[in-house]
Amino acid sequence: MFRRVDLCAPADVNNDAVRVPAHYENVSSTQLGSTLRNEAGVTVATVEHLMSAFSGCGIDNALVDIDGPELPVLDGSAAPFVMLLECAGIAKLPVPRRFIRVLETVRVEEEGKSASLSPCDGAVFGFEIDFDCAVIGRQSYLYDAGTQAYKTEIAPARTFGFLHEVEHLQSVGLARGGSLQNAVVLDGNGVLNTEGLRFEDEFVRHKILDAIGDLYLSGARIIGRFDGYRAGHGLHYKLLQALFANPVAWEYSDGLAPALPVSTLPLRRAARG
Repeated sequence: MFRRVDLCAPADVNNDAVRVPAHYENVSSTQLGSTLRNEAGVTVATVEHLMSAFSGCGIDNALVDIDGPELPVLDGSAAPFVMLLECAGIAKLPVPRRFIRVLETVRVEEEGKSASLSPCDGAVFGFEIDFDCAVIGRQSYLYDAGTQAYKTEIAPARTFGFLHEVEHLQSVGLARGGSLQNAVVLDGNGVLNTEGLRFEDEFVRHKILDAIGDLYLSGARIIGRFDGYRAGHGLHYKLLQALFANPVAWEYSDGLAPALPVSTLPLRRAARG
């Protein structure tokens, strides 16, 4: 649950008007990221990196106070969020965790892009990208959440973009905070960041980071395999819509699923973190 504390007096922070549930049904925009909007019209933008960190850290109970319309991008990855959550402390709650188990394959396609969810005993994320850019080119990556290597394999991967795209977005009032400090920026076939890349395949790893965060807007951890090909936030959203529109394609499953992290974070400590 997100709470826009900048839009209310301290005594009114529990008013539903300033509370925005982290759920796919509240997605109002997928331009440059995933934006949520409640019935009162209050929005919270760019939630995918924090949602990804929550999923990667095994956290499913958190209240996030935010004093503006968008979550901070920090360094463009989920690593700073993971660090802060670990500093806040992690504990187990004395209740069963609820999962969403995929029973039948669901797939969406759009303009040569695709995303799918299929039955699997654990939580697996596969992604493939193909860019007409020598630095990126064709990359693929398969991440198994059962390895619990999110912190080292996925979280550090930064968002990326091309210099001409950033300049255009800033000229129309978007991405105004975009810089080499919070994204990998490419110009032609080169990386402008002096420190270079964190991984040779950092680009596809970040796409998995985004997919993990977007799919966590389902309301629970998903037991199944995700595969994305050149997909983005919009297609992730449509995939969740397609999944829940087919009642025989999924079911709720209580308890602990095999090969998934089991730690959770208390509500108050998560909010302070």
